[in-house]
Amino acid sequence: MRIGELATRVGLSRDSLRFYEEVGILTSERQPNGYRDYSPEAVPWLEYVRTAQALGFSLAEIAEHGRELNETPDQAAALSALFADKIRIIDNRMAELAALRAELTARVGTDCPLRKQPAPVARAGRRSGFRG
Repeated sequence: MRIGELATRVGLSRDSLRFYEEVGILTSERQPNGYRDYSPEAVPWLEYVRTAQALGFSLAEIAEHGRELNETPDQAAALSALFADKIRIIDNRMAELAALRAELTARVGTDCPLRKQPAPVARAGRRSGFRG
């Protein structure tokens, strides 16, 4: 099928399809007249791509894992493993964001929020290294 028909069927622009081809997400055959010809399998593949993007996967990840998934006999298990990895990445990012939020919250209302914050005061009974 030609690019216009594919674009209509999957709800993407022609530019998006060209970009997907450029980054290796999508392939086509060139006809003698230079037009792109896409296989019928491009439709479910692009639906997969859009779903994967909605689930937080980058185009680079989709391209990389798409090749891997085509070569694996148990795609469901492979996808489950990819999802588990993505969950770990999200959990780590959430922890980083929580620490960043705490840092920002501690700086709200200070004289100069961008100034380096003083080190925490040593607890009673501990030597702080300060002679005074």
